[in-house]
Amino acid sequence: MSLRLLIAALLLAVASPIIAQGETPPPPELQPLPEPPPPPPGYEPEPALEPQVTILKRGEDTVEEYRINGRLYMVKVTPPHGTPYYLIDRQGDGVFHRQDNLDEGVRPPMWVIFTW
Repeated sequence: MSLRLLIAALLLAVASPIIAQGETPPPPELQPLPEPPPPPPGYEPEPALEPQVTILKRGEDTVEEYRINGRLYMVKVTPPHGTPYYLIDRQGDGVFHRQDNLDEGVRPPMWVIFTW
């Protein structure tokens, strides 16, 4: 019986600091962000650099075509079931490569240096 009592006391001693950490004070009162400054005088956005998006329905798939200056450079295909994928013209030669997301693929090396 005393061994059980000793184990229970040890567990309570170990768990009490962990439980105390869970009691965090409420966050301070949040303030709204200020409005962004207006664009500089004389700035006019160039509509030729804005992508033109055409949304089509092909079968059950939703297809979004992205063009700049009339040149098709990316297609987003959203199937009814599953995740969307992209067809991207990387070289500008009309050959599209499939990409499952727009992540650039930069992955820092993550090697295990030491374990115990």
